Amino acid sequence: MKKLVMDRRASDNEYLHKDFHIALNHAIDYLHGNYGEDAVRDYLSRFTKVYYAPLISDLKTRGLVALKDHFEKIYSIEGGDVDIVLNDDVLIIKVNKCPVMEHFKKNNVKAAELFHETTRTVNEALCDGTPYIAEFLDYNEDPGSNIQRFTRRQKP
Repeated sequence: MKKLVMDRRASDNEYLHKDFHIALNHAIDYLHGNYGEDAVRDYLSRFTKVYYAPLISDLKTRGLVALKDHFEKIYSIEGGDVDIVLNDDVLIIKVNKCPVMEHFKKNNVKAAELFHETTRTVNEALCDGTPYIAEFLDYNEDPGSNIQRFTRRQKP
């Protein structure tokens, strides 16, 4: 009998991790229900500063173009309907339809009350210790539309 061998690498597969967001949603619900809102924000902030340390370093070095490149790549991979514009020291990300919320809806998953913190708190943590600040504006859970704005901090 002939033996067939298939040679595959992880990079051969389409990048998708939408179910990660469902697991994160449950974790946020758990933390919120058992330890409160501050625990959710603290967890997300700590995670961001470790996991995204290279991006934070890039933000300090290259400025907002580092975030623009990052978000363009992520939203492209996940199929987000977004408009991303960088002018001088202002980066605006307008999410028209969030792929995570679409995935939740498709799988009958109710978004945790604080799920939006995965954007707001994460963006704030990305900017912590950099010359930039993040703002989370105009959030609508269904379809997950929002506006994210990153600007240069005002000098004291």
